[in-house]
Amino acid sequence: MIFKVYYQENVLEVPVRENTQCLYVEAESEREVRALLIDRKYNIELIQLLEGNHLEYEQASENYKVEKI
Repeated sequence: MIFKVYYQENVLEVPVRENTQCLYVEAESEREVRALLIDRKYNIELIQLLEGNHLEYEQASENYKVEKI
């Protein structure tokens, strides 16, 4: 399954929408995504499962790239 992760790079700062970044991760569950990203010290805002039309829409984006973790 593909998950879209919204995060802030600096865990010590208050989240600001304009600084939110995203990445795509292939994993079996949201818990696995969190475990894979624990070393990166991100302030994770949301982990969203992508499937169906939503996944197709994201795949059409030029920024779509699944992270190899």
